[in-house]
Amino acid sequence: MPHASQFFQEVRQIAERIDQDRIERMVSALVDLRERGGRLFLVGVGGSAGNCSHAVNDFRKLCRIDASAPTDNVSELTARTNDEGWETVFSEWLAVSRGNERDGLFVLSVGGGDAERGISVNIVRAVDEAKRRGMTVFGIVGRATGHTARTGDHVIVVPEVNPAHVTPLSEAFQAVVWHCLVSHPALQAYGTKWEGAVAGQKAAP
Repeated sequence: MPHASQFFQEVRQIAERIDQDRIERMVSALVDLRERGGRLFLVGVGGSAGNCSHAVNDFRKLCRIDASAPTDNVSELTARTNDEGWETVFSEWLAVSRGNERDGLFVLSVGGGDAERGISVNIVRAVDEAKRRGMTVFGIVGRATGHTARTGDHVIVVPEVNPAHVTPLSEAFQAVVWHCLVSHPALQAYGTKWEGAVAGQKAAP
C-alpha cells in the first residue's frame, strides 16, 4: 500500500476510535474554567510546542480564555534552561504565575512525560506542580502509559493504530481535537472570519 494511502487510512481509524464522550466532558470542564475566571497554561515540547502556540491563539481569540504558553517566551525559557535546567522550566512558570485551583494546565505531548525513562521530565514536573496547586490538568497525548494520561483530570489519548506513526499522528490529532474544542458551540465565543463572512455572524475582533 502506498504510504499516503496507509497514513490516511490510519487517520480514519483514529477518527473512528477516539473517545468523543471524553472530548465532550473536556469541553464542559473548559467552560467551567472560563466561568470561574481561570487561566489556561499550555505546555509541550518540539512540534507540540508549536501546537501550543496555535492553540493559545484559538483559546484566547475564539473562546475568550486567558491562555498562554511558556515556550512562547524564548528569553525566559532559555534563561531558565541555562541557569536552572530544562526539567523545571514549566513548573517554575506555574509557580511564578501563582497557578491555583481556578486555573488549568493543558499538556500537548506525544508521550505525556515519563520520569523513569527521562522523557519530557519537564512535563512530568509541570503536571505534579499543577496538581499540587489544585489546578485542573487537561491533555491530548499519544500514550495512555505516560504521566499526563495517568494523573491528569481530562486527558484525550490518541488511539495507537501504527507504532511507527505514533508521533506524527499524535501531533496531528492534537490539532484536530483542540479545533473540535474551540469550535464547540458551548465553548466558542466568537465565530471564525470566513464562516462568519458567509453566514453573517460576528467574527472575533
